[in-house]
This record gives sequence, C-alpha cells and structure tokens, in this order.
Amino acid sequence: MTDAKRPGIGRAKLIGIAAVVGASIGIAAVYVTMRGEGNGGADAACAGAPALAAKLDPLATGEVAAFRPSDRAVSLTGLAFQGPDGEALTVASFAGRTVLLNLWATWCVPCRQEMPALDRLQAAVGGERFSVVAVNIDTGNPERARRFLGEIGVTRLAWYADPSLAVFNEMKRRGLALGLPTTLLIDGKGCQLGVLAGPAEWDHEDARRLVTAAIEGS
Repeated sequence: MTDAKRPGIGRAKLIGIAAVVGASIGIAAVYVTMRGEGNGGADAACAGAPALAAKLDPLATGEVAAFRPSDRAVSLTGLAFQGPDGEALTVASFAGRTVLLNLWATWCVPCRQEMPALDRLQAAVGGERFSVVAVNIDTGNPERARRFLGEIGVTRLAWYADPSLAVFNEMKRRGLALGLPTTLLIDGKGCQLGVLAGPAEWDHEDARRLVTAAIEGS
C-alpha cells in the first residue's frame, strides 16, 4: 500500500494534539531544546557520533522535521528499563544495534496514535541492526497498556516498560525530555544521535531515510 493510500496519523493533526498534551510545560520549548542537550557526560566511545549526527541533519525533513541531531558526544548506555519478562535492561543491552528509543504512555493521546507507525517501522526495518524500543511509562496497571497494544493490532514491538519513571526522569535531567512522546535515535555504541520531541509518522519514507542513514553510518 502506498503512503497516499495507507491510513496515516496526519502530522499536522498530531502536532496539534501534542500541543494540548504539552501545554502545561510549553510545547514550543520542547521543540527547540535539542541542540547541546543536557549535561550527560561525553564518552570516548561516542567521539564519532556528532559527525554521524551532522550527516543526519539534512534528512530531518517532512515527517521528521522536528528531529534535532546531537552536536555532543554523549553516551546513553545507562538508560534503564524493563524487558518483556520484567528483566532489567539498559541501552547497553542493544550493543551493536541502532535503536529508536520511544517513551510513551496510554494517557498521552499522540503517543497512542503513533504506536502503529512505530510497529510498522519495526516490521519493515527491525532486525539484527535496528530495533524500535518503545518504553511504556504508565505508573499503574501495566496490563492496561499491554491490552491497548493488542487492541490496536501492534504485534511487532516487544514490550518494554518503566513504571518507576526513572528513564523519563533521567532524560528530563539531561534536557532530553520535557513531555511525551519523546524519541531518541541511538547508534550501535549507545551514543546519542538526536532527539525528536512530539509525534511522528515513523514508517513514512522520510523517517525511514533518517533511520537507514543512522544504521548505515553506525
């Protein structure tokens, strides 16, 4: 099915919804605080990440125009959450694999609406070199979130969660997350390549070009 025929989220509609969700924190600020992010420590292993991020900058167009490449060497390997069986995982658990780390919650309307696109991206690109890691941060009744994914037909995304909100709070501390959804693009060494605040049509060709370039450059 072509993009013209496939039902989509509608970026303008989603951004409007995100503005409502983020009103209390100032959604405009979310979209302009992504260069020179936070105070995460630079890591020698990430020395090459800013160069790759710079190559991604021209690809931040259309559906992923809000993507902001990182201009610093920052390791995100310690970001922690739970895996499908409740096991402790970190970004380092995905070493060698480019990761699209998405934070979402059932109470976040644009988060809920972009999940099918993330599912389709995982179906199209996921494998040994790339994974969508969508981390649910609902603080109560995780089964509700699991049921929601089943109800909307999400089948390719593995279940990741952090009901403690620790991963969200750590991203806030680093200046990477002020609201939901927030999505990080991370290279195979666990290094930050960039951030997109707000929703996106992640299976659109614009997003696939961005992700593919990150995979090939890692």
